[in-house]
Amino acid sequence: MALLALAILSGAYVLWFRDSSLVAIDEVEVSGLTSRDAPRVRAALESAARDMTTLHLSRERLQAAVSPWPVVHDLRVVADFPKAVRIEAVERRPVALVGSGDDRVPVAADGTVLRGLPGTPRLPGVDQRGQPGGDRLGVGATLTLVEVAGAAPPTLLARLETVRRSERGLVVEMRRGPDVVLGSPARLAAKWAAAGAVLADRTSRGAAYVDVRLPDRAVAGGLPEPAAQPEDPSPGPVARSPEPSAPPPPAPISPPSPAVTPQAQP
Repeated sequence: MALLALAILSGAYVLWFRDSSLVAIDEVEVSGLTSRDAPRVRAALESAARDMTTLHLSRERLQAAVSPWPVVHDLRVVADFPKAVRIEAVERRPVALVGSGDDRVPVAADGTVLRGLPGTPRLPGVDQRGQPGGDRLGVGATLTLVEVAGAAPPTLLARLETVRRSERGLVVEMRRGPDVVLGSPARLAAKWAAAGAVLADRTSRGAAYVDVRLPDRAVAGGLPEPAAQPEDPSPGPVARSPEPSAPPPPAPISPPSPAVTPQAQP
């Protein structure tokens, strides 16, 4: 019984201590915010954190505090005993500008609409009539095009101009570069890896398109014809006249035969 009573008292003490003012949070450090709503997001996190203690942090309550701002994708929370907490906000990264003309809005790879970002990032365009309504794209063609852009490596994303559909399937137009023909939305990571490898190859310079519909057999097409090689202006070997041959040796002169005088008949 004594042990049971001690266990109950110890548990009660721990429950009391974890919520006591001795470990109440009074210092909140927030980092990672870049949007125009950063001051309001920071204030919401600080207010929520100060109702907690370093021994009783609720990540769910902190996440709920920033739910009005879709730009915040995740929170990394570290308690600094006894009375401080560090919160790093992980923001969603925009990958495309959805809309028409100058009426476009940044959208993340998962379809989250990111209003309030500072400036206008250089991103590929995805055409649709007007800006998307709500905080998230619905399932459909526009979301598929955004997912294509989101799968592109960061080193290529800034070089993309437009993501669209054509008779060849999904096609990405590049700034000062060839079109990238992806075909279906399957195996996007492998297709983008293949496209990057082809574009990095010097032999693909000047290509009109890069076809990665079969990523294991990616090919650059529409290459310019190789320039004709100029004829060699250097003269060929000079033909030499044959050396004059030595005159043939004179024919040997035979000694003259002695003259025979016929004798008279007796």
